[in-house]
Amino acid sequence: MVEEKNVGRVYVIGVGMTKFEKPGRRKGWDYPAMAKEAGTRALDDAGITFEAIEQAHVGFMFGESASGQRAIYELGMTGIPITNVNNNCATGSTALYLAANAIRGGLADCVLALGFEKMQPGPLSTAYKDREWPLQKHVQALAEMREFSSPPAPWMYGVAGLEHNARYGSTPEHFAKIAAKNHRHSANNPYAQFQDVYTVEDIMDAKMVYADAGLTRLMCSPTSDGSGAVVLAGARFVEENGLGDRAIEIVGQAMVTDMRSTFDSNSAINLVGTDMSRKAEEKVYARSGLTPDDVDVIELHDCFAPNELFTYEALGLAEEGEGHLLVDNDDTTYGGRWVVNPSGGLISKGHPLGATGLAQCAELTWQLRGEAGARQVDGATVALQHNIGLGGAVVVTAYQPANRGGTL
Repeated sequence: MVEEKNVGRVYVIGVGMTKFEKPGRRKGWDYPAMAKEAGTRALDDAGITFEAIEQAHVGFMFGESASGQRAIYELGMTGIPITNVNNNCATGSTALYLAANAIRGGLADCVLALGFEKMQPGPLSTAYKDREWPLQKHVQALAEMREFSSPPAPWMYGVAGLEHNARYGSTPEHFAKIAAKNHRHSANNPYAQFQDVYTVEDIMDAKMVYADAGLTRLMCSPTSDGSGAVVLAGARFVEENGLGDRAIEIVGQAMVTDMRSTFDSNSAINLVGTDMSRKAEEKVYARSGLTPDDVDVIELHDCFAPNELFTYEALGLAEEGEGHLLVDNDDTTYGGRWVVNPSGGLISKGHPLGATGLAQCAELTWQLRGEAGARQVDGATVALQHNIGLGGAVVVTAYQPANRGGTL
């Protein structure tokens, strides 16, 4: 019988993902096939069949309405509720958040979160020309600080990077070092879109994307095709199915959207979501009782290398304005204080928007189980995930093995 203290606890019991690919590289690879591949792997990892799933939350950013249903039908058709989720680049972790809430609230014992993306090559663009773009308010505020440049996303993060350089003394070389680290990490990840290793000089000499900030192609995440899936369960399900030895508990989770400070602080760094990330981090540490010193391994949203640096500060790894000191000290790679983005991050693993947050969860689950192979972080017992979407939403999640501290 489940103890009262365990009611409302949420556990990851199965994860799966596809290899992330350059758009169109796998000919005829449509989203139903992606979802089937990732979802089947997650179910097999959990040791259950689809019939055990009581709800599914499916994330994607580009696609027709009800694509989530079509994707899930590849796994089974049992009449369960299926919701379609779109929250910009935080779509995958939003699906995870909704699935976890269903278990926390006692509405289900076993829930699937799945995400996928089938993308077009090149920079992101808006699909609808007859209505306001959701990021228009952000872009207008940022354009008052620095002249607009296209494509918008690298310009936004590049301007924020310039602000950090001017205020705190970081340089474009720090961004290049972050990118070099993540490319180096991805060499050991068979799921990564890229597995090439580059020097800092290679990265700084690559094709320029936003020259004012020294932001090059190798500091930017690519467009990608791919899918990720996570099976979540409550304590009763875990106990009844004997899954405690492999289950990973979500010990803290928070979702935050833009606040007034996003626009009132006259800061490009806040306009790209750093204040949201900081607020979410504070909630997660408070709910979990953890501190940054407890964390071993982190998957964070490095859509552009400057954002990884801002996020060091937002997650409490460094004081405001001191994120670049972690880079100088090699504090965020193997042998340092934390290993950040052992998967290669978005920059090198790839960034199929609806799948990204779920792939982060998969990586951290493997790390905490000791199943990450050549990229394993020795002795990892606490993991932290950060997934952000401009416009805006951020989800931060903390994980520990279920058998740590005898929670099951």
